[in-house]
Amino acid sequence: MSRQSRSWTIGVAAATAIVYAATIVLGLRIRDFSWFDLFKSAGQPRTAWTPPRRSDLPHGALGESIRRGEKIFNETPLYAAKYTGARISCGSCHAEGGIQPFASPVVGAPAAYPAYSQRAGHVISLEDRIQECFVRSENGQPLPYSGPEMHALVDYIAWLSRPQPGRRPYTGRGLAALGALPANPQRGGEIYATQCAGCHGEHGEGRLPLFPALWGPDSFNAGAGMHGIPKMAAFVQHNMPQNRMGILSAQDAFDVAAYIHAQPRPPFNPAFSKY
Repeated sequence: MSRQSRSWTIGVAAATAIVYAATIVLGLRIRDFSWFDLFKSAGQPRTAWTPPRRSDLPHGALGESIRRGEKIFNETPLYAAKYTGARISCGSCHAEGGIQPFASPVVGAPAAYPAYSQRAGHVISLEDRIQECFVRSENGQPLPYSGPEMHALVDYIAWLSRPQPGRRPYTGRGLAALGALPANPQRGGEIYATQCAGCHGEHGEGRLPLFPALWGPDSFNAGAGMHGIPKMAAFVQHNMPQNRMGILSAQDAFDVAAYIHAQPRPPFNPAFSKY
């Protein structure tokens, strides 16, 4: 065999070996770096939604408004005192600063409004929905629509709701509704004493800033959504107790909600029925 033929044969063999080795490596990495996966999951982000980082807050007036909104959201009786009558914050019902799944999170709320409100009987804006919280859950007064408190809350909710290209959409909006169950408030009182009173108080008085009052003069009024047994049961079953979430069954949650529902609380002011 000539030297030229021998060189050509060696070159072909080397090229074949390289291709073979590359095929093996690609096979070992197929789970992490699959071309098939690129076609299969085209348009489907591979990473989960994450809360926006504080380091990403915008500079200037908008950033300051978002920070103010966060404070109002998490400690409403302190930072919006003249508009609240209860010792309850927005974050009491919209847990973890409004991002906890199935705890009425506010992530994505701007895109959901305007929307028809069955309770109000007409189409409402996000600002109207915030007013509902203040006159019902806060047992307070409506915010001025053009005031800094309203702007701050809207800016904070919008910041949490910013699109995140390359990530999966936020999941867990609203409450995970439970099927209707018969409720036993007496049994609910027993569960409350062992599972809830340590944080919310023996008489439902709460412990600010973390634990809101569940009944009495400092709690939400009779027009609040949490005054409804099914809604409170859905919240309780998925989010309470905070340090042992998941230990209560759906029946436990209905019974506790019925017990809390039976306790005294402020009446709803009919002057605010448009909200």
